[in-house]
Amino acid sequence: MRIDGRNNDELRPIKFTRNFIEYPEGSVLVEMGKTKIIVTATIENKVPPFLRYKKTGWLTAEYAMLPASTLKRKNRDIQSLHQDGRSIEIQRLIGRALRTCIDLDKIGEKTIKIDADVIQADGGTRCAAITGGYIALCDAMKTLIDRGEIKEYPIHSIVSAVSVGVVEGEVLLDLNFIEDSKADVDMNIIMNDKGEFIEIQGIGEGASFSREHLDKMIESGVAGIDEIIYDQKLVLDSITKEIGVNL
Repeated sequence: MRIDGRNNDELRPIKFTRNFIEYPEGSVLVEMGKTKIIVTATIENKVPPFLRYKKTGWLTAEYAMLPASTLKRKNRDIQSLHQDGRSIEIQRLIGRALRTCIDLDKIGEKTIKIDADVIQADGGTRCAAITGGYIALCDAMKTLIDRGEIKEYPIHSIVSAVSVGVVEGEVLLDLNFIEDSKADVDMNIIMNDKGEFIEIQGIGEGASFSREHLDKMIESGVAGIDEIIYDQKLVLDSITKEIGVNL
């Protein structure tokens, strides 16, 4: 039994609060256990130079942890005059993951900016940012349709992510911070609702791992993502019914 009473293959409670901020085209407060992240999706009517005049759009992401999001205050990146390397890695991951679910040709020369700001960190922040980022992205695309800026809903699949690891020889799903800090193996799995893998990040933290553990981690992660996708579908039910799409 884990310290929070969950079974090894059990997710933390998940909650999505849509339209959490008034001004962005899409926004959500995503909560996975004690991890809380505000994710927004804003639209700019321009694209990076490498995409100009190509009649397609772009999606990019930024990620940051607020100073009081961790037990010990985290300094803002501006104090060191450069962005934290971990933040750069995570925001690139968020962008890669969410670009797989959208047909950017359908939005014209626009840039979608996903901003993920961690207000409380207790493990799995990159996975929560991707999962919540998908919700914010869907709302943003619905906003563009309502404005008449695009004619067709461009999102064709659901994207979700979850962490999994090996702690004291046991495969655990959706690790909190304490579990993650003790993990011998740490893995993040990103998938879509077609059962396809988008990205798998796995590393032995000072120890190697067996094929048996790898298979168990993937099996547990896939089952967890199926549950998260079900929750994403529920929270986005109003969009899919109004637009007439089937996700």
